[in-house]
Amino acid sequence: MKFVDEAIVKVQAGNGGRGCASFRREKFIPFGGPDGGDGGDGGSVYVIAAAGINTLADFRIQRTYRAPHGTAGSGNDCTGACGGDLEVSVPVGTVVYDSNTQEQMADLTVVGQRVIVAKGGKGGWGNTRFKTSTNRTPRKSGPGLPGEARELRMELKLIADVGLLGLPNAGKSTLISAVSAARPKVADYPFTTLHPNLGVVSVGIGRSFVMADIPGLIEGAAEGAGLGIRFLKHLQRTGILLHLVDIAPLDPDADPVKDARSIVGELKKFNAALGEKERWLVLNKLDLLPPEEAEKRCKDILRRFKWSGPVFRISGIARQGTQELAQAIMKRLEAKRAAEVEAEQAEADQAQAETTSQPTAKTIGTATTKVTTAKKKPKKKAAKKKATRAKTTKRPSSPRAQAAKRKK
Repeated sequence: MKFVDEAIVKVQAGNGGRGCASFRREKFIPFGGPDGGDGGDGGSVYVIAAAGINTLADFRIQRTYRAPHGTAGSGNDCTGACGGDLEVSVPVGTVVYDSNTQEQMADLTVVGQRVIVAKGGKGGWGNTRFKTSTNRTPRKSGPGLPGEARELRMELKLIADVGLLGLPNAGKSTLISAVSAARPKVADYPFTTLHPNLGVVSVGIGRSFVMADIPGLIEGAAEGAGLGIRFLKHLQRTGILLHLVDIAPLDPDADPVKDARSIVGELKKFNAALGEKERWLVLNKLDLLPPEEAEKRCKDILRRFKWSGPVFRISGIARQGTQELAQAIMKRLEAKRAAEVEAEQAEADQAQAETTSQPTAKTIGTATTKVTTAKKKPKKKAAKKKATRAKTTKRPSSPRAQAAKRKK
């Protein structure tokens, strides 16, 4: 299947159904009231990240997606059926933008992540909704609201732990085929790789990482030279960049240090954050030179390039130093993951501490209320005294009682 990492599609949510204007007509009920039901809501359009999809090629065939409309209401207070929601499956790592506003609507990085991109219209009201004490026979109903319509721009960014970077024929495809089961096309001419490739590198039981190989860059790629910089977006999600440098280029006039600096410049032109990402230098093709000359060439490149980060000397075709490189990458990734887990745990502990500190303030408040209620006890005693006084006071006797006393 052809690799496609960009696509433009149109989505249309369903319209709401129209409300019904109806009245009861039953035997022995001459003046039946309104009984028109509401219309059903239109279906919404969702974008969901699905496993097993690696490209956006399907959107080159089908470019429009429409959710079903809601049906109209009917008499006897029957509400119309709602339109079913429509789910559009995309690869994991897809970023969805609104083509008109360039607003990022979703970044789907987890399988099953689901985001609404077009909301369905609400169904119209039936005439039962308009019944009031002054208007007992409403003859109007509401129309359904239209569903949202959008033009979406989808952009796929591969999710990988390590990304390979370098000039054409630097040995990127050879390296990924040496350390993983990926088998990209390898040849002795530039721009052999025309689309990104992914490979899973296993360094032991339960220890593996994903490596991404993108087409090579040349000087002026930001201006469109070669294949341009359109594939650099696939390196934005990686944790480590491996910058491959050919120590024995075929062109005798080529300068590996100058070419390496041009690659760094293209990275910064594309994205400043990508230029600041952790990058390791990998000096490749040691098998093309004698050991003494290869070591001398590597030291000269490091001195002129003024590199102070991690350096590895390998030969992809001879698989020399590739396992040591894979082990070092795995250790670095595990350290990063452990640091992220510790940071998340620290945030969770801090949030829990804040929640546990709140009940203490409530207990203090209840204690103060108890004190205040204790101070108000004398008022209850005064109320009891008034009650006893009211009992002791004699009520005036009625006229009949007074007359009975006189007769005695």
